[in-house]
Amino acid sequence: MKTRKVLFVVTSYGEIQATGHKTGIWLEELASPYYLLSEQDIELVIASPKGGKAPIDPKSLAPDYVTASVKRFQQDADAQKKLDNTLALTEVKASDYDAIFYPGGHGPMWDLPENTQSIQLIESFYAANKPVALVCHAPAALKNVKGKDGAPLIKGKKVTGYSNSEEVAGNSTQECPFPLEDMLKEKGGNYESGGDWKPFLVTDGRLITGQNPASSELVATEILSQLGVTAKAK
Repeated sequence: MKTRKVLFVVTSYGEIQATGHKTGIWLEELASPYYLLSEQDIELVIASPKGGKAPIDPKSLAPDYVTASVKRFQQDADAQKKLDNTLALTEVKASDYDAIFYPGGHGPMWDLPENTQSIQLIESFYAANKPVALVCHAPAALKNVKGKDGAPLIKGKKVTGYSNSEEVAGNSTQECPFPLEDMLKEKGGNYESGGDWKPFLVTDGRLITGQNPASSELVATEILSQLGVTAKAK
């Protein structure tokens, strides 16, 4: 059987201009899916709007947020090389991959919603009936994605993402260009959420969304399921 390939799309946005705060990828949301998928012999390619070195949100490296998979990623020279040398989205063809996954962090809210290549990739994957998965703040990338009928892709679909209550409780509203939950609702999505910072996954056909960092493993497991890959016993 041919090797499955999954495209990871990460942000190139490293600093919020209005506040000067550093931002980027929330590393847990990249690292856990990275290993859950790669351990099943799935080939992973990481791409970003600008290509090259992708920024990591420094807050995601704080001791409270460093999980076993984050530690593993930090010590993994091959994984680090991939993140330091991401493909530019202009170099990517949807037809080369079996699924697409977007890890979060506040960075994706700033550069992915308006990125033409990202929008076209999501539309292409969805139209080809391939899994489209996003976690935490990454569903912001769905803002301007449309379905075949020209309506917002998420209109009438179940979707989740980092909630308003999590944003307020985490004192991070100033890190966002817009409230993610509000945008998902405004675009017609049937927004659902679980408890703050609790694992929560929503699927609607090939659209897979996770609410927060604690949901990243659920999202990766659902990608495996939709690809028909049975996880190997460890």
